[in-house]
Parts: sequence; structure tokens; C-alpha cells
Amino acid sequence: MRFSFDKAACQNTRRALRKEWLLTNGLGDYASSTILYCNTRKYHGLLTVNTQYGRHVLLSALEESIVGGGKEFYLSTRQHPGTLYPHGHDYLEAFRLDQWPQCVYRVGDVRLCREALLVQGESQILLRWSVRGPTHVPPLTLRLHPLLAYRNFHKLTHANSGLCANTTPLPDGFSITPYEGLPTLYIQCQTSQGYSFTPQPDWCRNVEYLEERERGFPYSEDLFIPGTLDVFMPPLAEGKDDSCVYLAAGTKPCGQNLRQLWNDASRERTKAHKAGGGLAGHLSQAGQQFCVEGPSGRAEVLAGYHWFDAWGRDTLISLPGLTFHAGRTNFGLRVLADMGRHVKDGLIPNMFSPQGDHAYNSVDAALWYAFALQSCLEVDAGQLAWVRENAWPALKAIISGYRSGEGKARQLDIYVDAEGLLHAGNSHSQLTWMDAQANNTPVTPRQGYPVEINALWYNTLAFADQLATRFGEAPLTGDAALRRLRMVFFQRFWIHGGGGYLGDVWRAGKLDTSVRPNQIFAVSLPHAILPEEYQAQVVECVRNKLLTPYGLRTLAPDDPHYKGRYDGDPATRDAAYHQGTVWPWLLGHYADALLRTAWDIEGAALALLDTLTPLYCDHISQAGLGSISEIFDGSPPYKPNGCIAQAWSVAECLRLLLRMQKAAPAVYQRWQKLAAHRMAHPVIGDMAGVCRVSMILEGCKKHHNCAPEATPAPGSAC
Repeated sequence: MRFSFDKAACQNTRRALRKEWLLTNGLGDYASSTILYCNTRKYHGLLTVNTQYGRHVLLSALEESIVGGGKEFYLSTRQHPGTLYPHGHDYLEAFRLDQWPQCVYRVGDVRLCREALLVQGESQILLRWSVRGPTHVPPLTLRLHPLLAYRNFHKLTHANSGLCANTTPLPDGFSITPYEGLPTLYIQCQTSQGYSFTPQPDWCRNVEYLEERERGFPYSEDLFIPGTLDVFMPPLAEGKDDSCVYLAAGTKPCGQNLRQLWNDASRERTKAHKAGGGLAGHLSQAGQQFCVEGPSGRAEVLAGYHWFDAWGRDTLISLPGLTFHAGRTNFGLRVLADMGRHVKDGLIPNMFSPQGDHAYNSVDAALWYAFALQSCLEVDAGQLAWVRENAWPALKAIISGYRSGEGKARQLDIYVDAEGLLHAGNSHSQLTWMDAQANNTPVTPRQGYPVEINALWYNTLAFADQLATRFGEAPLTGDAALRRLRMVFFQRFWIHGGGGYLGDVWRAGKLDTSVRPNQIFAVSLPHAILPEEYQAQVVECVRNKLLTPYGLRTLAPDDPHYKGRYDGDPATRDAAYHQGTVWPWLLGHYADALLRTAWDIEGAALALLDTLTPLYCDHISQAGLGSISEIFDGSPPYKPNGCIAQAWSVAECLRLLLRMQKAAPAVYQRWQKLAAHRMAHPVIGDMAGVCRVSMILEGCKKHHNCAPEATPAPGSAC
């Protein structure tokens, strides 16, 4: 999928500063900024590395300028108090994100292209510059000032005397180790005309991050400049491959030819890009960004970029879409095997610690483990032997641990009552996915018997009995007990009024009658706990009150506690997090429930795809380019918020597309063609510029409906 921003879109700084790109390398490292290369978050940076001490922003940015004929033209820009400086964005003609970000700048008759990519499996970013212009232009120099942050990505840094400013010369650059305990940064360049590096330690002060200010966090820091790197550009219009200038920045010295390294790295990304066509293929590729091998060698799923870690619940909800349905079965099995080894008293850690003191503070992570196994077998029934050998003991341990209610489970008030339902939590704990707290107080208290927890519990028990039969073992629960559980569940949670729906939490003999999306899991899971004759009413309730073009609301708008906007300081945002805010990840299970209850499959598929067209066609170029955000406002215009790329958003929205494609292939094909046309030909309502998105449809080798480029394709010089 290709995102092309024209000059007007690049010059509209108010909007351009909201468009963010992201590159990853499979290690948990990333590079990310806005299309102007102006960082608006403390999490932005050209090289953020995943260390055993957490992720750290090493290289925040480069101050870039072109020097020639006695003049200097800046290409970079930053936010300082009250102003953008320098004004490099004034020269930005076009931005394109295909496999990697590409910028085209024009200064007079000279056109310069900058490209950047991360090397897969290495903590190293490569940048490439190429210049075109008439031969009478005097010799040009690319002047670079590296801006180093060298801090944990959750924090900010300021000028200090503890930083070691010494640089070590290299044959093609320099290295620097600003702080003991953090990696050395190696900066190396390659050009046919040579370079010079002049150590000039200094601080770039008062760099501001607009997004942090809006989110109510500290937003100003100082960045360290080790010196000036002058790279002499090849003669203009030479038209050869070696007319490009390359720069590598990483935690190890680069011992190979940078041009060859670029060609190898770009070839791998291009191959992966061409492998997947259509929206599903694109989201499958985007899902790769979350699948990493951390510093300890564990296979992990990062919950979201930029600031989320690898969490048990998020991992297991995301795993089906990111791995089994996306053709990454081996990675998914590695994660499941690792999770199974950490079962304790029936629980799976929600947060993993390098020191081994994992946080067992989730009631549903272990239950999502069962669903991940079901998804694995749904895609590849041949993995049954693997499940028996590697996951069956863990699944039995989960069930027995919940039933015994000992150890960690007892500490969290997790137990099975006399009627078979699962209880979880107390007034001080938040054990479900709706776990936000404001001022140390749960925003959505859900201790007791949450509806989706018991739907997951029933699904786990029924699935375990199914496996036991396949493995020639006695059932762990039995049909009679499962029938009783379904009956008790219905008696406690069903509400006959309002068209019929399920309450949210049974607590102390009373039912919370709030209309929330958690009820959908009683219909969507492979073994549905709700009797079939009532399932359509739940889907209808969710569709009428919670479905939006971007996901499901977490609370019905007619509820007095509904919050339609997710903004303000951290406490205000947390108070709205699950009180109406829209979550895209819920769409996967909504689609499962819809297809289970629909009498007209094609009609239901078409209606849902039409409803979600803004999510798949418009949002994909609104925030994190090519990805799906964590959340949206509950009320129109449904502003995206939270993480710009969320694992379970991408995973479940992908799984939804695959379900629609399988259930109604003709409907899906027609819709996708219309979606491709809509993205390639956006409606222009003002003069603020436009982003055209083109994609390769399944079975095609060219981008579909790609509008002509306003300028030569960025990077064409090389």
C-alpha cells in the first residue's frame, strides 16, 4: 500500500504534524516521526532500541541542510517555544510511504530525496539522499547535526554534565557513548566525494513535543549535538547508482558497503510488500510490526506503538490475527509454548519481568489462551499433536487452578462458585480488559461475575472437553455441568427489557444493566454460552447502541455515565477510556457473532463492510499511516486516539476481513474494489492538500487506481 501526500498536504503543518510513520525491525526497535520529520512525541526518533533495560531513544533526529554557493538551506524542522524552526518543511514537495518513508525537497532548481529504513534484525537505521538538478549548480554539501536523546522513551532529557561528549573517529564516521550502561552509537557515511566530521559538542535546547503537551505530560527537552558531519554530494545529474549518499546509525559498527546493505535491506522489504495484496494482505504485513524477539530471546507481541509493552492479555487476543490467520504459525506456537510455561495457579502473567517477578493481575489472559489454541486448530488442524504435547498440560492447569482458587487466584478473589460461574476481583482490583483507574480508583468497577469472563470460562471448559475426547481422556467438566452453567448464566445475566440483552456484571446479588460490548462474547466465541434463540437479540442491541464506523463503543450513549470524548489530562482520559470510547479490536468478535446469527450472510457482510468503510479506507491515512489506532472518540467525528498502531486493533480488523472474505467472497471483492477507488480518489473539500492511497489487489502486480505522481517518484534518482 502506498501513501502519497502532495505539496499542499505537506505544507499544511496543522494536519501534517498528525500524520505519523513507523518502521520496525523485528527486535522491538523502531524509527518513527511525522511526515515532516518533525517529532511531536517524546517517543519519536530515528533510532529507538529495545534493550534489557527497556526501550531507549538514542538518535532523536538529524538537523539537515544543503550548503552550496555560499548559502545554507535547512531541510529539517523542530518545534521550539512558539515556533517551528528551522523551516525545512517549506521546501517539502512530496512525501510517500511505501515500504519505507521518502521525502522530496525542492530548493530552487535542485531536488533532493531522502529515504530511511531499518535493517531487519539489526539495531541500525539507514538513510539515503540523492540530488537532481542542472549541472551549473555549484558543488553541494549535505550538513548533518545528529541530535541525541539517549534516554528511556517514557522520559525526557535535559542538558547535563554527566554526558560524555567524547567521540571516537572511525574510518567513515565516528562513535559516541554518552552514558555508561547504554549502547554505543556508531554513525557512518558513504559517498564518492568524501566527508568531514568536526566534533563540536553542544545542546539543542527547548525542543517541544506537541502531542505530549496535549496529553498533559512534560513536553520539552534538550538534545545533545556531538558535532558537524559534512557529506560532500556527487556532481549533479550524474545519473549513476553511486550518486547517492548513505548514512548508517546503529549500536554496532557497520563493516559492509552501505549501498549494498541498503539494496539488501530494501529488497527484503519490497519482497514482503509484494507478497500481500488487498486490505487483508496489507494488514497482515502491518501485523508483522508487533511480532518481535526481545533482548531475552523470547517471542513477544508488543501491544502497541509507541509506548506499550508485551502484555499477556493483549498478546493472546492479538495472536490469532497476527500469526495463525496471517501465516506466521511458527511464531504463534512459540508464543503459546512460552505462555504455557508461565501458568501459575491457573493464571498467565499479564506483564512479564526480566527478573522473573511476573505480574499475575488478569483473570482473562489465561482464558484467551484457550481461544488462541482454538484459532490455531481452526487454521491448521494438523497442529493437534503440537497442542497435545505443548499446550494441553497448560490448559488443564488453567482450569484446575481456577477451580481450586488457591495461591495467586485466591489473592485476586478468583474462584468458581457453587453453580459453576467464575468470580473475579474485589473493590480494589481491575482484572478484566476494562482496567482503567483514575486517581487510584477503578473507573469501571467490574469485580464479581463479569459477563465476558464467564463466556470465556464456558468456552474454555467446552473446548477442553472437546480436546479430552480427541485425546482419549475423560472430560474435565462434562455435558451435564456445561448445560447447568449455561442455564445459570442466562438466569443471572439476561435482561428481557430493551429488546433483550445481557447485563455486564453480576455482583452481590445485583446485575449491572449497563449496555456494554462485553456481552458480544457470549455469542461470538466458538462455544457460545448464550442459548441460540437469544443470540440475535444481543447482536441487535450491540448494533443499535454500540456499533460505529470505527469499532464498538464501550458504553451506550444514552447511559448517564457516557463520555463521548477522549481528551484532557491523564485522569480525564482514563475516566473516558471505557465509558463510551470506541475500540476497533471488538469488531472481530462482533463479526463472528453477526455471521453466527445472520439469516442473510451476504446482506449482513455487505452492511458491515459498508459501515466500516471509513475505518479501512479513511483512517488508515489519518494517524499512524497504514495501521489502526488503539481507540476513537465515542461520538462523531470519532477522532482517533491512543497508540497510533495497536496490535489487537490490527489483528482483529484483519480477522474480520478474512471472515467476510470467506463468508461472502463476491460481496467482499466488490467492496474492496470500491474501497481501493475511494482511497486513490479522496474527496477534496478544501485546499489543504490530499493523501492518495493506492494498493495492490489480490492477483494484481500493480497498484490499483494509483493517481499520477505530481512529482517524479521519490528515490527515482537511485
